Amino acid sequence: MPVARKRRTSAARKRRRQRLKVGSVTGGVGIVLLAVFWGVIWPCLVGALVLGGVVGGGWWLWRTDRFIKGGDRRWRHDEAVKAGHRTLAEVDAMTGTEFEDFVVELCRRDGCTDVRRVGGSHDNGADVLGRLPDGRSMVIQCKRYTPKSRIPSREVRDLLGSRVHFKADVAIFVATTYFSGPAEKFATENDVLAVHRDHLGLWNNGASLLSLGSVNGLGQGDRRHRERWKETYEQP
Repeated sequence: MPVARKRRTSAARKRRRQRLKVGSVTGGVGIVLLAVFWGVIWPCLVGALVLGGVVGGGWWLWRTDRFIKGGDRRWRHDEAVKAGHRTLAEVDAMTGTEFEDFVVELCRRDGCTDVRRVGGSHDNGADVLGRLPDGRSMVIQCKRYTPKSRIPSREVRDLLGSRVHFKADVAIFVATTYFSGPAEKFATENDVLAVHRDHLGLWNNGASLLSLGSVNGLGQGDRRHRERWKETYEQP
């Protein structure tokens, strides 16, 4: 082997040995420093891990809360839409209790508060109690009768007694049928909101409960409606 080549090989080996020595020394120094300062380092390391866990857990709880609340809002919205798109034929098929619950849903949809069903054997003439969006207290009587029935005056008078008993500001009578002429007149003369079948259809399809007051006592269907009603329900 030529002398020049031997010198280059020897120089390369020396450089490798020097690098290994430097690496060993550096690694040794690092280990020594880690051992010396471990008492300072490990609390910081543990603190960083704990902080990361707290932040990660908080983020997970926040995301879960957002998901649950979002799902609840969507469910309430879907239920409100569903409640507002039931046909009167579906309402006619309800039981009395189901109809009362249906009225409660419509009241809540319109922003009424403290709404609850109180119907029963000792309801004192009231089926639903609550407060209108403007804060006035209300008492509601619900009657799910067949469409060809009529609400008599005496049932409206009973509702007036309920208004006095519960000290309510507003009395509302909600029916799946129509009021007799005297009953409708009695209701309007005594500030009772008489929600007959036509107005129930409006309420069911999105009109607010308060807006029905502007059409209270203004008739129960036009002439053509009455003709169709007679053809449907008054045939022998």
